[in-house]
Amino acid sequence: MPAVLVALAVGAGTAGVATLATAPSVGDGTLASPDEASLDRQIALVEGTTADPSAESTTTTPTTLSSVSTTPTTTTTTSSSAPVTTTTTTTVKPTTTPPKPTTTQPPPPVDPSAAGQVLAITNDERAKAGCAPLVLDARLNQAAQAHSADMSAQNYFSHTSLDGRTFVDRAKAAGYPSPGAENIAKGQRTAAQVMTAWMNSSGHRANILNCGLTTMGLGFVQNGYYWTQIFGR
Repeated sequence: MPAVLVALAVGAGTAGVATLATAPSVGDGTLASPDEASLDRQIALVEGTTADPSAESTTTTPTTLSSVSTTPTTTTTTSSSAPVTTTTTTTVKPTTTPPKPTTTQPPPPVDPSAAGQVLAITNDERAKAGCAPLVLDARLNQAAQAHSADMSAQNYFSHTSLDGRTFVDRAKAAGYPSPGAENIAKGQRTAAQVMTAWMNSSGHRANILNCGLTTMGLGFVQNGYYWTQIFGR
């Protein structure tokens, strides 16, 4: 069974990173629950921003990167295959008499995409917390999908690309000016599974329930099951 990994990052919008420090321990508990196996946290102090309403009073917003590695023990997964879509085309020969009226049933609804499923669950959780719903942004979708594809192709799991780019860099390169946070995960096969993993981690949950965020992008690659969720302001 593949190991299940989740990680998060909190950005500071358009402000630049002033300093960078790493802490190899769990820290003050704001980003990890006691049952998480391990947590590596990086904090970047950012100038010229206002702290999140849930944080202590300050004039700087910490940017937090953390990685959580967990192995599910109660979920049994089975091999799955991509759904097969069948398209049928019919040709009607012209006739000299008008065809009889027919009653047709509406086509079945199309299964929502991974992005749509994650967005729906995310907004359900935000509604419970009194936050406004997020909307999908095509630029953030592009940045998130590119990062999931890159992690899958190059076999790594990190908020920082192998070329050194952060999620802020990737979002801005896609044309989005004010990225806010990022969650990543590896190994979950469905949107429901990845959302459960993120909601069970205090740091990822904080990103999802941050009422100051307004947009979202989602990237998913089936090879390795890499998920990237980017939030914007």
